[in-house]
Amino acid sequence: MGEVAQISEFGKILIFLIIGIVMTGAAFFANKLVAPHNPNPEKLTSYECGEEPTGSAWLPFNSRFYVIALIFLLFDVEMMFIFPWATVFGSKEIAAVDSRWTALSLIEMFVFVGILIMGLVYVWIKGDLEWIKASPIVPKVDVNIPASVYEKLNLEQSAFKVKPFSMEIEKVEAVGASTPSTNTTAKPMFKPTFKKAIE
Repeated sequence: MGEVAQISEFGKILIFLIIGIVMTGAAFFANKLVAPHNPNPEKLTSYECGEEPTGSAWLPFNSRFYVIALIFLLFDVEMMFIFPWATVFGSKEIAAVDSRWTALSLIEMFVFVGILIMGLVYVWIKGDLEWIKASPIVPKVDVNIPASVYEKLNLEQSAFKVKPFSMEIEKVEAVGASTPSTNTTAKPMFKPTFKKAIE
């Protein structure tokens, strides 16, 4: 009588993946069969925490969210590396083989955490963790123009007038014609020139 073949560890992972894919597909298929399909404009609108969606979804996004997400990701990944290290560091079998492994792993983790703490201190000193900065940073340039000239220029409201916005398109008069043209599009202000290809 032959021996019973054992499934390897990779075979168990493959079976787990196949079962997961089949179960997920079965759940989606059952949902398609059972769930009612009655779309209407209210159901098809984007969900905004129960509020009526207004305006466009293309809004300016504060870049500080990105910095905070990166810092969170950094320390989240750190935790992922510390857990396996803790199991190896606390293993009595490895320490029984050679006691230098524990000291080496401890120094290794101090270096790893130290590099991450240095990055956190750098971000902290730079001020990226402050959501609302206390004092604005005034840019400095190497010019010989005094600041009073800029202030005087900003105070002169009469020199800079904003043209009122109008939706009406001005009619362009045809060249050489006495009556206005019915064409509502303006002629281009330049004539495009193209270089010939070098043969």
